[in-house]
Amino acid sequence: MTNLEKYDKAFIDAFNVAAEDLPNLKYQDIAAWDSVGHMSLMANIEDSFDIMMEVEDIMDFSSYAHGKEILKANYEVDIEA
Repeated sequence: MTNLEKYDKAFIDAFNVAAEDLPNLKYQDIAAWDSVGHMSLMANIEDSFDIMMEVEDIMDFSSYAHGKEILKANYEVDIEA
């Protein structure tokens, strides 16, 4: 499974959304992405990539697109590779 597939699966599992809805998804755009859903997503991502995210990064993780940037810059996880 590629990093992109793992990343997408984390969102799909946390929010039960279609893959085509992911690119523009932002925090609180959908009812499922509330504070509880956010923590579920973070747990999925940490498990998928075997990382422990810093609190600042968890709080800053505000969209599907921005999450990719955080993972690449701070955890050396390249989603596009």
